[in-house]
Amino acid sequence: MQVNMLEAKNRLSKLIVAAERGEEVLIARNGVPVARIVPYVSPPVKPPGAWKGLVPYSTDWRSAETDREIQRLFCGEDDAPAA
Repeated sequence: MQVNMLEAKNRLSKLIVAAERGEEVLIARNGVPVARIVPYVSPPVKPPGAWKGLVPYSTDWRSAETDREIQRLFCGEDDAPAA
């Protein structure tokens, strides 16, 4: 089904119901399709821990040098305590 902008504004609720039923709903400007109303499909939610073991990370990320760099980034160069 194709409707022009003004008709779409007046019939939006009915057009959404049509899209939910699986109809293709096109909105046109001066007879030229510019948009499509489609039903929303929520993305699947991964359960907690779904990435466990899939993302490698360094085990030596916590060091005195890293701690100083983080301190410098958050507090600024002048505010960093002397190590």
